[in-house]
Amino acid sequence: MNISKSFPALTHKNFRYFFIGSCISLIGTWIQNTSQSWLVLTLTNSPVKLGIVTALQFTPLLLFSLFAGAAIDRVSKKKLLIITQSTMMLLALVLAVLVFTGKIKYWHILILAALLGFVNTVDMPTRQSFVIEMVGKDDLLNGIALNSSMFNGARLIGPGIAGLLIYYLGFPLCFFLNAVSFIPLIFGIMRMKINETRILADKEMSFKSILYDIKDGIIYISRKDEIYRTVILIAIVGTFAMNYSVLIPLLAKMVLHSGSQGYGYLMSAMGAGSLISALIIAAKSKKPERSVLYISAFVISLLLLLIGFIKIYFLGILLLFLMGIFNVKFSTTANTRIQLASSNEYRGRVMSVYSLVFAGVTPIGSLFSGGISDRFGVSNAFIISAIVTAFLSIILLLTKNRSRN
Repeated sequence: MNISKSFPALTHKNFRYFFIGSCISLIGTWIQNTSQSWLVLTLTNSPVKLGIVTALQFTPLLLFSLFAGAAIDRVSKKKLLIITQSTMMLLALVLAVLVFTGKIKYWHILILAALLGFVNTVDMPTRQSFVIEMVGKDDLLNGIALNSSMFNGARLIGPGIAGLLIYYLGFPLCFFLNAVSFIPLIFGIMRMKINETRILADKEMSFKSILYDIKDGIIYISRKDEIYRTVILIAIVGTFAMNYSVLIPLLAKMVLHSGSQGYGYLMSAMGAGSLISALIIAAKSKKPERSVLYISAFVISLLLLLIGFIKIYFLGILLLFLMGIFNVKFSTTANTRIQLASSNEYRGRVMSVYSLVFAGVTPIGSLFSGGISDRFGVSNAFIISAIVTAFLSIILLLTKNRSRN
């Protein structure tokens, strides 16, 4: 296979730095995400308290991502990423020390999750809008798909490692490994030589001007029907379907009755499906059709529904593998269509809205999933999530495109 033809984004030296560093860093991130969820359940045995942790981690995205988007269009994305990645490394180290010394309490996890959320509010849209500056518009889809492949490749590897580490060596090493994993990415970003696009760099930085830029960005999105409708669909799926950090550990512990190893393998199964899907999309490098968005949303709903009825561990592995495939089809299609429809001037703000509706709604979704699981049971939470997602997606599909001038 000709790598340069199948994966042209890798011909860009800056993207290679980013890709290699991110592969290592994201494995550490998934080790920590998996370990943190299991740690919370170990400390509390409460679906609601697990939901609260996830909600706190993503609440800053919900509240402040629009402000972050306006700021991102003004500053060096390279420098901003070095700051955010270094801060996340420090937070992982603090968690590792607390767990290692036996001082860890539930409220410690709440605070660290909230602080990580504030950092991610800046980091997530910055990373998304930085891809086009590393690879250019022609290789954007390939760059996004490879970005997704490394994220999901890490999700394949990280949770399995976490499950084994927790079982044999305990929690502390999981968090220490995550802290160390940031070093290659920070080094790679520092080595980049890039001409950055900062359309708003010369504008006065004030609260009033940022509010104006936010308003201007929202108006821009509302007038671009392709962006607007994609954003709405992302909000639906992100809020009611993609609550995996809450639902999967609950499925493992309370429905399938598997331990930390079994939980890690469930997460890895989803990661395997996601990785395969991302690599196929990257190799094709064709602009995906709008229909792919809706088909993926409906299949995700169907898989959630089926998971709600299973009691057999092997079926859980199979359905989560399929879920991973369609998660990536959905998210990569949405990301690519939004970025290609955006002008350079608005890309930071548009991607902050993408981050808002894709991850920023997680607090709502986490509390929804945790609350439904606590009140009606974990299996019913999967079924209700499936029904709500499918119903709202159908309403959006049947709604006629609005003409915007």
